[in-house]
Amino acid sequence: VPYETVDVLADQEIRQGVKEYSNWPTIPQVYINGEFVGGSDILIEMYQKGELQEVVEVALAS
Repeated sequence: VPYETVDVLADQEIRQGVKEYSNWPTIPQVYINGEFVGGSDILIEMYQKGELQEVVEVALAS
């Protein structure tokens, strides 16, 4: 699965901008195909329920 990481911790303004953009208070934040999916807790829950694989498969097919 191709992915990109961005170190937002290195820059306070970028870190705050990401939080405002997603309307989500915590980092890390995961986006799939440019859409905010959630933070680590949500992704872990999605993985455990088998939902994350579905989202990734749909993204890869598009």
